Formats: sequence, C-alpha cells, structure tokens
Amino acid sequence: MKNSIVHFEIPADDVLRAKDFYTKTFGWEINKFPMPEGAAEYYGVRTTEVDEKFQPKTPGAINGGLMKRQNAGQPFMNYISVDSIDEMLKTITANGGMVALPKTEIGAGMGWIAAFKDTENNLMGLHEVPASMKK
Repeated sequence: MKNSIVHFEIPADDVLRAKDFYTKTFGWEINKFPMPEGAAEYYGVRTTEVDEKFQPKTPGAINGGLMKRQNAGQPFMNYISVDSIDEMLKTITANGGMVALPKTEIGAGMGWIAAFKDTENNLMGLHEVPASMKK
C-alpha cells in the first residue's frame, strides 16, 4: 500500500535509561547510529530483522529510532513513506494541514524527512527515500 508508516522515533530525557527499558522490556536491539559531524546522537531501534539495505524483511514491520528529547513536549513520532515530500506538503497544506518542519536531509544517505500538523494539531512525519534505496 502506498504511504505506509515506515519509521517511528522515541524522544527521551535520558536516552540510556530509555534504551535499557526498551531492550529489557521488548528485546529490541538498540545501537548508536552513525550521524554526520555536529548532528545530535541517534540510536537505531530494531524491532524486526532487516535486509542488506536495512529495510525490514517482514512486510508491514517497522523499525525506528531513539533520540534525546529536543524540546519540551516533543511527542513520539511516526513517519509516513511518500514518493515526494515537496508534493505531499503541497497536498497537506491544500487540505488544511500545516508544515511543522520543512524538508530536511538526514544522515547516511537515508533520504529526507519533514513534519506536519494535521487539522487536529497532531504531529506526523514524512520520509522520502533516495532512488538508490528504493526496492
């Protein structure tokens, strides 16, 4: 199905405490993710096995990330896969939503993200993969 949820992010006040909780509670594999110089520390969260492109092997399964909370009230975030963030942001605003984070490149050739608020003030993310990662 098009535009499925493909990633989640868990913000934490104490990242190591959260890492310990999720590892012990759910058995998730959580490891530091290589980020560009100067970027905030980020941990990859594996809830399911991945292939050579680090994509889940099980259809419909998703993995995520764990990061230091960037601002007070930062929510848990789901990311929706889209073909074009630029086009989707136009559609979102045309339907009453608003851009919360403009298109931003993410590290390690993983593509781009953006965030929006829907008409009910819920925050959601968008993710666009580079052509080299498309199956």
